[in-house]
Amino acid sequence: MLVNLVEILKMAEEKKCAVGAFNTPNLECVNAVIAAAEKLNVPVILSHAELHEEVSPLEKIGPVMVQAAERAKVPVCVHLDHCETLDYMRQALELGFTGVMYDGSTLPYVENLANTQKAVAMAKPFGAGVEAELGALASREGGAANSAGPVYTDPDEAVAFCKETGIDALAPSFGTAHGIYKSKPVLDLDRVKVIAEKAGLPLVMHGGSGVSPEDYRTGIRNGLRKINYYSYMSKAGVTAVRELLEKEDVTFFHDLALAAQKAMSADAEKAMRIFRGDAT
Repeated sequence: MLVNLVEILKMAEEKKCAVGAFNTPNLECVNAVIAAAEKLNVPVILSHAELHEEVSPLEKIGPVMVQAAERAKVPVCVHLDHCETLDYMRQALELGFTGVMYDGSTLPYVENLANTQKAVAMAKPFGAGVEAELGALASREGGAANSAGPVYTDPDEAVAFCKETGIDALAPSFGTAHGIYKSKPVLDLDRVKVIAEKAGLPLVMHGGSGVSPEDYRTGIRNGLRKINYYSYMSKAGVTAVRELLEKEDVTFFHDLALAAQKAMSADAEKAMRIFRGDAT
């Protein structure tokens, strides 16, 4: 069942949990995430990041994502992640995406604010929710290091930003990073709580892969309602393929793809269980 970003975040808020947002740059990722969500009967977000355009063009993977959401047995939002150009955002909206994330976090505050306002105005006629980012993570989407280093989100600035833009969700910077962690991240989860209380909006964790279950749970208690997760799910697929090749002389590519899909689904399921509040 296809739903928009506002609806799915409301579901998370009502249950005081978080919904997982998984990048799905190919069919195996789409199938893996939907299968895990349907097994657990939880809502989920399928995401496509602008940086994956060369891996999987929006015009090709977008309709696949939308159709999968429409046919799913659980609520699914189809979301554009880390969009830095408004023309690209319009393409996603016209394809039927029900959520968009404008990322102007590397721009000066005033420019980020103005562009986010444009994104909100653009998405409104399509009935899509809008997420934006304020502050900067230690690494950019895709894992590349941020030359400026992390810039933690100022709570008071976040309040003003949310009020002036009319966004539906905010992604603050509080110590996470995109990609694979080389050491345990040190998160300022108290900052999350302060921002959530002051801004009154659902908050989003970017760089969600690799965070400890304890930190996930604390973050959710403090106001996180959407957690982006991809790197470790993707890594699980690679590991499964490597192990299969070590055991067997594989002839057909689809056997590798299926092995990756099953492993990614199992990894996504583990994350979803934590996000919904399972004890273990």
